[in-house]
Amino acid sequence: MNSCLSTWTRSKKGDLVKLSTICSRRLSAFLGVCLLVILVASCAHQPPPAGSELPGFWSGLLHGFVIVFSFIGSLFTDVRIYNFPNSGGWYDFGYVLGAAIFLGGGGASTS
Repeated sequence: MNSCLSTWTRSKKGDLVKLSTICSRRLSAFLGVCLLVILVASCAHQPPPAGSELPGFWSGLLHGFVIVFSFIGSLFTDVRIYNFPNSGGWYDFGYVLGAAIFLGGGGASTS
């Protein structure tokens, strides 16, 4: 019994040409490992943030602006690039927006 699936197509002359072969056992094993990784990762959680004055959108925007300097500092000292605990989605949005603005995330313009 052949455990591989083959994909065939017809050439311009009408002959059958093999495009690719995917072994079903390897594919099943790969999909099984991916499913296991997703299942294990979905169980991970962060502890609830403590405190009332958690960094929000504006702090995230500032931290996004200084991402490069924070990264350089983190190589030599105990500086964190990302603030935890934070207020959640708004901090993340500000952080990504600030990093995109500072790093030129809008794309390159041609003239």
